[in-house]
Amino acid sequence: MPLRVDILTLFRELFVPFCETSIVGRAQQKGLADIHLTDIRDFAKDNYGTVDDAPFGGGPGMVLMCQPIFDAVEHVQPQAEPAGKVILLTPQGETFNQRIAHELAGEPRLIFLAGHYEGFDERIRTHLVDREISLGDFVLSGGEFAAMAVIDAVIRLLPGALGKDESTTEESFQQGLLEYPQYTRPREFRGLGVPEILLSGDHGKIARWRKEQAEMRTQLRRPDLWEQYRNEKTTKNDTEAGE
Repeated sequence: MPLRVDILTLFRELFVPFCETSIVGRAQQKGLADIHLTDIRDFAKDNYGTVDDAPFGGGPGMVLMCQPIFDAVEHVQPQAEPAGKVILLTPQGETFNQRIAHELAGEPRLIFLAGHYEGFDERIRTHLVDREISLGDFVLSGGEFAAMAVIDAVIRLLPGALGKDESTTEESFQQGLLEYPQYTRPREFRGLGVPEILLSGDHGKIARWRKEQAEMRTQLRRPDLWEQYRNEKTTKNDTEAGE
């Protein structure tokens, strides 16, 4: 069964090219993913398509109302089994990473709420949403691009999405490390050459070189990841020694 993805948004047109091109588009063509777009404004109760209102207590901006969001989610949930986890894209959520991408890729169905304006009525967060995700400590104009980033990261993990299984296993973060340096033709460009070991044909030496480079790069550029990698490696070695 393909991974069913529902996207609830006020800007459906932003997602159309995203869903039809690149890896996401090919994954749908292969039957690995099935993406559905729903316009939240279709569930407004008035003729003006009102989905937001001023916040109680005053303050800047407009807040997305409960009614159209609840109605939109309750409309798409019965369309497939299971009902699916509802995911809210918000700066207040847990920071997205490759671990979370793997967790979501293992789900049979996902429903993404891509909000806009000042935010959501808190009752949406507390009574409708299963998980909140953030891309990091910065603010976007809306959740649309955050949803695209998460969906892309998830779909490319689906078996067969990239064509080669090793395509994902050797990428940054997959093994807890940044990816090693990559080179392609020409062998020399403006006096800049390619490391000789990559031309040696010795796959064992090449694998060791790549592992060393990945470790060096992670230690230099992402000391936080390096520390986590070392701790996990130590824990694993201690566990294996005790068996």
